[in-house]
Amino acid sequence: MNPVDALLILTALLAVTLGVGVFARWRQSRPQHHVPNEVVDPERLGAERLGDTATLLQFSTEMCSRCPGVHRTLSAVADERDGVLHLDVDLTHRPDIAKHFGVLQTPTTLILDGDGAIQTRFGGIPTRHVVELELARLTSDIDR
Repeated sequence: MNPVDALLILTALLAVTLGVGVFARWRQSRPQHHVPNEVVDPERLGAERLGDTATLLQFSTEMCSRCPGVHRTLSAVADERDGVLHLDVDLTHRPDIAKHFGVLQTPTTLILDGDGAIQTRFGGIPTRHVVELELARLTSDIDR
């Protein structure tokens, strides 16, 4: 193989890798809507209850450097809204929960409705604005 062909192949592989990385990063912080097919049991998570209107369920680990910032954001959003509760579940010693919910990265955030059904999922760091939009969408669905 001559050096020009090898350079072209390496350039093509680099372009594909960068494209996949950019797409994965873009998709990571986007909300993924779920059909409510599972009701989350708060006792399994070590919590007494869920929020009356919604629950912001955050999955973290001890070594996650981005999780404390997400925790502060979600707690602040929950504190500003009646009936919204923020739960932070540490998955460091609970691989069973990580497997059950398909958590492949931390932080991962689920937004549950008042019944505990999963409505939205965020992989990575959700912005405050997007979380608030999802809560507004959820509460407008309840009002109908």
